[in-house]
Amino acid sequence: MANRYEMATPEPPPSPRSPSSDVERAEQCDAAGAHADAVGHLAAGARKHDVEAMTRLGKRLLVGDRSPCLPKDGAGLIAEASARGGAEAAAVLAVLYAVGASRGHGVQAGLQSLIAAAERGWPAAQAQLNVLAAGPSEDATGNGPSPPSPGNDWRALGQAIDLAAWQAPPAATDLSGNPLVRSYPKFASPAMCRWFIDNARGRLSRALVYEAISREVMAKPTRTNTAAVFNLVATDFLFVLAQLRMSACLGVPLRQFEAVTVLHYDEGEEITEHYDFVDPNLPSYAQEIAEQGDRIVTFLVYLNDDYQGGETAFPRLDISHKGSRGEGIFFVNSDHGRADTRTLHAGRTPVGGEKWRVSQFVRDRALLKQRRRATIGISPCRVRGMWYALHRYFTNPGLLQASGVPVVR
Repeated sequence: MANRYEMATPEPPPSPRSPSSDVERAEQCDAAGAHADAVGHLAAGARKHDVEAMTRLGKRLLVGDRSPCLPKDGAGLIAEASARGGAEAAAVLAVLYAVGASRGHGVQAGLQSLIAAAERGWPAAQAQLNVLAAGPSEDATGNGPSPPSPGNDWRALGQAIDLAAWQAPPAATDLSGNPLVRSYPKFASPAMCRWFIDNARGRLSRALVYEAISREVMAKPTRTNTAAVFNLVATDFLFVLAQLRMSACLGVPLRQFEAVTVLHYDEGEEITEHYDFVDPNLPSYAQEIAEQGDRIVTFLVYLNDDYQGGETAFPRLDISHKGSRGEGIFFVNSDHGRADTRTLHAGRTPVGGEKWRVSQFVRDRALLKQRRRATIGISPCRVRGMWYALHRYFTNPGLLQASGVPVVR
C-alpha cells in the first residue's frame, strides 16, 4: 500500500506539436539573453492565436518574468489559451481561480479547470487529481481510502474529490498556549508530502535571509539550507489547497500569505536561532511595517521524518519538536502589533538523512492592495492596452532596464 501512488502514474501526454516559429525564435532570444526580443516574438505568436505562445507570454506577464509585469493581461492570455484548448494554460488557470483572482470563480472552478488540463493530457494535472482523489484522511502508512481507478475518465475522478474535506482544519493540539504554538498531526497526506518534495527538488537554491537594515536578501552563515519559492506561476492547485487549509486553521485570508516555500536541509545544514517578525529595535522599523506589514504567524508542514535530530527548537519555551510526516504547526510571532520574543526559534540540522519542510509566512495585512476583481479574460480594449504597454517596453530602453529586462540588440 505504501507505494500505491507511485503505481498510479499519469498516462503519457499526447505527442507534442512542434513549436511555432515565433516560439522557437523566443527560445533562441532567451538563450542569448535578449529577453525583450523573446517577449516580442511571443507577443507576435499570441496575436496569431498560437496557444503555446499565449501560454508562455501569459505566464511571464503574470509575475514579470523577464518581461513587464502585467498580471491582468497575463491572466487574460492564460484564459484565452485555455479556451482554445491549451492543457498547461488550463492548469495555470486552475491556480488563478483557486486563489480568487477572478470574480465569480473559486476553488470549485479551479478544480474544473484542473480536470480540463488532465483531459488534455497535462501530466502534472493528472498526478494532482490522483493525489486529491485519495483524500486528506490517508494515514501516515499510506493506508487511506483507495482512489477510484482513473483510466481515461479524469472528469469522473475529479468530480469525486471532496474539496470541503481538503479545506477543513484537522484536529489540533496545543504545544503552547501562550504564545500559541498549535500542532495539526494530520494536516497533509503522505502523497501530498511527496508531491511537494518532488516539485521542490529541482528548484532548490541557497536559502537567503532578509536584512531589514539594508532591505536586501543575502546569504548568511546563520542559514545554510536550500529553499524553493513558488510564486503564482510556479505553484499549482495542490499548493493552493494547502494554503487554503492553513487559512482555515488560522482564520486569516489567503491574500495575507506570502509565496509558499519548501525548505531542504542536508546533514550539517541549519538555520540558527532567529525571529520571524520584524525586529522592533531596527531604525527602519516604522517604515518597514508601513510598507510591508509584519509577519504575525509562521506555518510549517513537516514533509518527512526519516532522520534523527532536525527539531524545530524554541529555547525560551523549552520546546524541541521534531514533528512527523504530514504534521502542520503554526506559531504566533506578533500579536496586535507587539512582537513576542519568546518565539525565538531555530531549525536544527538533521542526522542520518535530509529534512524537508513547507514554510508559510503570514502578514498582518494584504500583501497587495485589494482591487475590485474582474472576470478573467481579454476584451478588445484590454488587448489594445496590452499591446501598447508592450510596445512602450520594446521601444524605451529606460523602461526595460528599470524592469530588470536586459537590453540586448
